[in-house]
Amino acid sequence: MIKGIIFDFGFTLFYFDNPSVERYYECFKKGLLKSIDILKEQQVWNEKLSNESFIKKFAKKREHFFRKSIKTKTEFPTSLVFQNVLELLKEENVINNIEHLKEKIFKELAEKYHSCEEEEWVPFENTRETLENLVERNLKIALISNHPNHKTIENMLKRHDLFKFFNFVLTSAKFGKRKPDPNIFLYTLDKIGLKNYANSVIMCGDEYADIIGAQRANLQTVLFERKYKFPFEKEINVPELKKIADISEILAYIS
Repeated sequence: MIKGIIFDFGFTLFYFDNPSVERYYECFKKGLLKSIDILKEQQVWNEKLSNESFIKKFAKKREHFFRKSIKTKTEFPTSLVFQNVLELLKEENVINNIEHLKEKIFKELAEKYHSCEEEEWVPFENTRETLENLVERNLKIALISNHPNHKTIENMLKRHDLFKFFNFVLTSAKFGKRKPDPNIFLYTLDKIGLKNYANSVIMCGDEYADIIGAQRANLQTVLFERKYKFPFEKEINVPELKKIADISEILAYIS
């Protein structure tokens, strides 16, 4: 008997319409320009530094941390990326003093950076109805997302009035490790009171990290088959893997 279900966020419950590397970069560039406005308000900006120069520096550092996170399964939050970039620019003497910047400012910079992303991700047509159905069945419902800014995931769930359906929401930014590290699943099971019932919990996600990580933690797994392929994606070699093409089909696996 299924006691709980854990969902991935992107391309499982929500989708990004017509995704492409170009669209992602354009979206994040808009957010980064908003972050730059905050730095100017904080009197960090210096005429020696152009917007484009900062954007290139940030993009390079973000890419470095992303590749490192894929390799090590350690998450590097966006707030940390901003702090790292600003420290490097201070060493190069192209920005003003940053000692007055508090942790709150780095979090605000990260939230602004991801703000455009919040407008692009929308729930699948059957997401709400499926979650309502699961709540009616008294299942524990959680969400785990590999995302470098926890507040962004919460914002998007609340934006569409879906946050209320979850007993627990966790991101790699908050936990410090990324799927497929099994500990992020075990931690979530503990938080929803099912740590001794892993085999009675389903993990539903769209990629290797969701399926393999969950199986390492002894959860049942269901793959959401999305339409798009992405860089760094690993093939899932799991015999008799359960698959769905619409989020509502998960209900067929709840006895």
